[in-house]
Amino acid sequence: MTFSSIAFVAAETEAAKAALARLAARYPHVPPEEADLIVALGGDGFMLETLHRFVERHVPIYGMNRGSVGFLMNTFREHGLIERLSKAQQVILHPLRMVARTSGGEVIEALAMNEVSLLRETRQAAKLRIRIDGKIRMEELICDGILLSTPAGSTAYNLSAHGPIIPLGAGIAALTPISAFRPRRWRGALLPHTAKVVFDILEADKRPVSAVADYTEARDVVEVEVREDRECELALLFDPEHNLEERIITEQFLP
Repeated sequence: MTFSSIAFVAAETEAAKAALARLAARYPHVPPEEADLIVALGGDGFMLETLHRFVERHVPIYGMNRGSVGFLMNTFREHGLIERLSKAQQVILHPLRMVARTSGGEVIEALAMNEVSLLRETRQAAKLRIRIDGKIRMEELICDGILLSTPAGSTAYNLSAHGPIIPLGAGIAALTPISAFRPRRWRGALLPHTAKVVFDILEADKRPVSAVADYTEARDVVEVEVREDRECELALLFDPEHNLEERIITEQFLP
C-alpha cells in the first residue's frame, strides 16, 4: 500500500481520544480532507461512521480498535504504524443502497455497509411481501422484521438473528427474518449480490414498519427497495496476519 499523507480520526471515547493524542504526537499527519489514507480509532460502530463520512473521498481506511468488538478493526499499537500501513492488505466493499418510500410520500435514500433492516414499530407484528428481481417470492411474511446483509455485515446483526456468515467474495447476500411467525420455519435465503429486493409493507397503517440502513432510519415505510451499489467502492485496510477474510472464516468455528 502506497500513500503520501495520513489523517487520524477518533471516536468520542476516552480510549480513542487518548490514542489519537499519542499517534498525532508521534506521526506527521494532515486534516482528513487532505489525506490519501485515514486511520480510524474506535470500534466497529465508529468504523461505519467513518466509512459513511468519507464515502465520497474514495480513500482507504485503516482502523485500530479502541472499542469493544473491533471486528472491522486492526489491533491497536502505537509503534510501527507507517510500516504496518505500507504492508496492509486492501479489501473493497460494495454497500447496499436503500430507497425507502414512506406513507407520507417521502423518498429516503441511504447506504448500508452492514445491512438494511425492516423492523416493526409497535406491538403489532409486521406483514411483508418480498419481491426479488420483480418476482414475488413470498406473498406474506409475518415477523418482527427482516434484514438484507452484506458479507462484511453478516457477522453483525445478521448473525444475531441466526443468519449465515458469508465469506467475502462469495457474491451473495443474506436475507434473514427476525422472529418470523408465519411461515414459522422459514430461515431466510441466500441471494446473488446482483438481486434487487423489494419489500412491500402490508397493512402499513395498522402495522407500521421502519427501515434502517446502518444508522439511517426511515419511519412508516410502505415500500423499501434494496440493491448492491456496484458503483460505490469502500476500501478497508487490514494487517496481513489479521485480514477480514480470515476473521469471517474463524468466526464460523467459534463456540
